Amino acid sequence: KGIKLPDSLKVTASWADAFQGAQQDTLVVLATPVAGLKEMVSNLLQTNDVPRNWVWLCKGLEPDTAAMPHQVIERELSKGQQAIAKSVRLGVLSGPSFAMEVAKEMPCALTVASHTEALVLLTQKVFHSGRMRIYGSDDVVGVELGGAIKNVLAIATGIGDGLGLGLNARAALLTRGLAEMMRLIIAMGGKSETAMGLTGVGDLILTATGDLSRNRQVGMQLAGGKSLSDVLANLGHVAEGVRCAQAVSDLAKSKKIDMPICQMVSEVLFKGLNPIDAVKLLMGRDAKSESN
Repeated sequence: KGIKLPDSLKVTASWADAFQGAQQDTLVVLATPVAGLKEMVSNLLQTNDVPRNWVWLCKGLEPDTAAMPHQVIERELSKGQQAIAKSVRLGVLSGPSFAMEVAKEMPCALTVASHTEALVLLTQKVFHSGRMRIYGSDDVVGVELGGAIKNVLAIATGIGDGLGLGLNARAALLTRGLAEMMRLIIAMGGKSETAMGLTGVGDLILTATGDLSRNRQVGMQLAGGKSLSDVLANLGHVAEGVRCAQAVSDLAKSKKIDMPICQMVSEVLFKGLNPIDAVKLLMGRDAKSESN
């Protein structure tokens, strides 16, 4: 609302029209939630002359499979023409970036991760500007998991703030939540330092504390006694953390990784656990070393 779209922007519902005249080195940005990613790739593969450079913006895991976005895309590519599948270059663009502030051209910094350096350089060329810094990485797993887990932790932080637990509790939750994020990233083959970067702690700070955060609003409204269905109906936007919470918990269990905060969020969302009881369960856990 209140943002004037550029005159050069062409809006179309036709896949053929969208790529008319595009070159093979054109950058394609997939800006759907994770739930729409499978269908998006399927449509791309049926479109003639689709460019071969793809980056996606979604932050979450596929609900039913706990697959990361790159795994969803690779799975769909394997079903299509092998010539296309082998030539597509894949990457994820993520980081602390509320849409409204980006649209107002306020400063921000993001990370693009890809196993193909040429795609990293192309994305930087397209987006890096005086108002937006784009850093490069080869840790696709770490960047994707950071973006997914921080949304779940933002719901947890919203619950804590909604219950009035205070700033001490918020700091503790964010710090221990970051430890959960790092454990899962390492278990899935990502790099621990990615959790300490823009797509980990950076996005976590923004999403867990910023008033523009949809996931934080979900937690605050749940703490206020509203049902999940009412919260989502009133929100009017997609809160990726809701769909992602169960998938993160399932993935952690499959890897035997302890993620109590994310697990409690999942149980509050889908198993009727009272937010106050969830806090009591977390605080009642046995003492342990901070490195665990």
